[in-house]
Amino acid sequence: MLSNQNTEDTDLIAGCLAGDRRSQKQLYDKYSAKMYAVCMRYMGNTDDAQDILQDGFIKVYKNLDKFRGEGSFEGWMRRIMANTAIEQLRRKKINFSTADKEEQLEYKAPGAVDNLSEKDLLKIVSDLSPGYRTVFNMYVVEGYGHKDIADIMGISEGTSKSQLARARMILQEKIKTLK
Repeated sequence: MLSNQNTEDTDLIAGCLAGDRRSQKQLYDKYSAKMYAVCMRYMGNTDDAQDILQDGFIKVYKNLDKFRGEGSFEGWMRRIMANTAIEQLRRKKINFSTADKEEQLEYKAPGAVDNLSEKDLLKIVSDLSPGYRTVFNMYVVEGYGHKDIADIMGISEGTSKSQLARARMILQEKIKTLK
């Protein structure tokens, strides 16, 4: 079942499935920092990110029996964390302020991004409004297409494209000021 996974993860998963609390803690300790970073990308503040992290880990533990070892375990967990954050944002009814028919804005990739630290880049992304940040993360980081984003978030593809273009423009401007 888990032949593609490393031995440590396989043992942790087996222990968690058996209800071993020590294995659950070890799994949390091993992956919580990486999963917290995923939550922060979506939520933008520590309190909400911590809530999503906890909710996400509960889902991980409850759904471990559904993990089939196809792909990485970390990637499977990352998807759960992202989906948990997206569900929360949908419940909060984040505002997608751009009209559906607004034309897509031209984007030119800034060269300065290569000179930023990961911490600086995460800070800039977290400062985006929830709508821009969510679409940016779903498209750029998680690899969703605009149709999928539109379906998941209950918006049009045009709104998704426009939100992404605006997010990129804002990021580009913020990066320019850091030069």
